[in-house]
Amino acid sequence: MIPVLTRAESRAFDAHAIDAWRVPGIVLMENAGRGAAARIGALAGRGASRAVVVCGAGNNGGDGFVVARHLRARGAVPRVFLCGAKERVKGDARANLDALDGIGVAVELVEGGAHVDRLRGAMAEADAVVDALFGTGLDRPVTGLLAEVIDAVNGATDGGPPCFALDVPSGLDADTGAALGRAVRASRTFTFAFPKPGLLTPHGRALAGELETIDLGVPSIVPPGVGSSASWIERRDVAAWLAPRSAAAHKYAAGHVAALAGSPGKIGAALMVARGAERAGAGAATIVTWDDAARSIEPRVVEVMCARIAADDRDGSIDRAIAPARAVVIGPGFGTGEDARAAVEHVVATFAGPVVVDADGITVLARDRPVPRGRGAPRILTPHAGELARFLGITSRDVEADRFARVREAAARADAVVVLKGAHSLVAEPGGRVVVNALGSPALATAGSGDVLAGIIGAMACALDPFTAACAGAYLHATAGERWYSRHGDRGLLATEIADELPALLGELVASRSPRGAPDGDGPHRVV
Repeated sequence: MIPVLTRAESRAFDAHAIDAWRVPGIVLMENAGRGAAARIGALAGRGASRAVVVCGAGNNGGDGFVVARHLRARGAVPRVFLCGAKERVKGDARANLDALDGIGVAVELVEGGAHVDRLRGAMAEADAVVDALFGTGLDRPVTGLLAEVIDAVNGATDGGPPCFALDVPSGLDADTGAALGRAVRASRTFTFAFPKPGLLTPHGRALAGELETIDLGVPSIVPPGVGSSASWIERRDVAAWLAPRSAAAHKYAAGHVAALAGSPGKIGAALMVARGAERAGAGAATIVTWDDAARSIEPRVVEVMCARIAADDRDGSIDRAIAPARAVVIGPGFGTGEDARAAVEHVVATFAGPVVVDADGITVLARDRPVPRGRGAPRILTPHAGELARFLGITSRDVEADRFARVREAAARADAVVVLKGAHSLVAEPGGRVVVNALGSPALATAGSGDVLAGIIGAMACALDPFTAACAGAYLHATAGERWYSRHGDRGLLATEIADELPALLGELVASRSPRGAPDGDGPHRVV
């Protein structure tokens, strides 16, 4: 997995590189700017010959000065704008400002409205714009002149030249992905050393555009004492978890998933959970549901078994139905009435194996303080932002404002693994570890997508620990959606088609493992 570092962790990493590895800060800045300039040159080609580089007075501006110098060395004629007085530029950034001056590149100051107009004029004639105003350290709203500058950058690059952001788009909170008053909308962001959490949220990724990681010329490892707030899951991680099956495997060895799902009018939820589980590799699936729902489901199933919840023996009939299962999924389309609440609480509290709680099951648990504790494996909750908001007693906007903090809070409160669904889903465990699945496509915005995900995670939980199962399930679900999207576009996907992508995907992942069991292949980011 790829480490994901907050602003504080990024500072600590830089400090370690300087103090322990004895790599001067100016060398780190040089490597960052040179790597970004190389990528801008490769992407923009001759278009980089008239680049406009918009710099702040801090180290992010220093990165921009290095980019401008290297673009000039490649034959370009960049125009460099400094937002603020030269006297405010210190340390390594000042050294690079002086070097830029030394090779004859004039730096134009932006200190008022007339200067912003001149910047607009330059960008109107530019082939590329480089955003080097703020780096990861920004933690307050952008106002005044700098807000005007960001508005000017966005106005010039909306439908105009590409905008390349250095480290994070200026105005983006590197930790949360929120816009701090104003934020640059970049075409592509070159983040340095490691991705930042804010870049891996739906809003942050929309501002960042395509994301690439630039090597700083030091080991890409997180030293002891620096810490990593999260990890970005890679294809090779999932492949490593998918051991080839023995030729002697049978259906129950492959895993049996019981799905307590469906109710009148919502039988499709139960069918999609079962299909997701079986397509993800479960050897058997049983739908356990209410008598009136079972009557509609039974004529629809072929490979799936169906068991009824007895009105006069609710808990006993559930226990008998799920006893052979290795994992249980509960909640999709199940209802939120008194019987459903009691059934969810009973299964969560008593089933010895992993339990995936989704949809109505989460709504039911949101009423309970505290959440019933299981006697077996940790539970897996799979809420979207609205369900997580109800669970935490806050609003969806509060969840989206800091997805990393909210998913950690929910995992700790529930003492469960929590999958916060959505673009760039997050998986958290009670101890605070978070894994980011940065894949996904707009095609996944289709009814039943979450039901299929619950089934996939249930199948994974038959062979993997709950946290790993949740990570693998989120990755498989998102990758299946991306594969369909690559062939068909951003709409029209049926949830069952997500499930039907899985066998080929799983086969490729298992086949990608080397003979010694270490998977081959690159992760979903670029390191330059």
